[in-house]
Amino acid sequence: MNIRIYYEDTDAAGVVYHANYIKYLERARTEFFRAHGFLVASLAEEGFVFPVVRIEIDFKSPAYHDDLLAVETVPLRTGGSTFTLGQRIVRQKDGKLIVDGIVTLACINREHKARRIPSAIRRLLISLTAAN
Repeated sequence: MNIRIYYEDTDAAGVVYHANYIKYLERARTEFFRAHGFLVASLAEEGFVFPVVRIEIDFKSPAYHDDLLAVETVPLRTGGSTFTLGQRIVRQKDGKLIVDGIVTLACINREHKARRIPSAIRRLLISLTAAN
């Protein structure tokens, strides 16, 4: 998924404000599922919600106003009710790594109780993990 950096994304020093990277990673996870035929809103309506339970981010290099960034998302591990994704943000014009992250999500129901990941999503995550 691509993200264009706008003035509103930057801080007083002219670089992307660190908290915005979490938003970019969130958007990319949503688009990852959409690209594989799963709509996050539809899953929530069916009682499958995926909150972040752990996130690790290494800020490698700054991004600036008008940069075009690519956000990559790949499955790393899949359990019964949790899964972990690797996410990277790279500047397109020079391939520079901006952010390297690992995000763990849980599958919960509307009552915030853990539940098993839907089998179709589980199969997808496992198949893509094996492909990496």
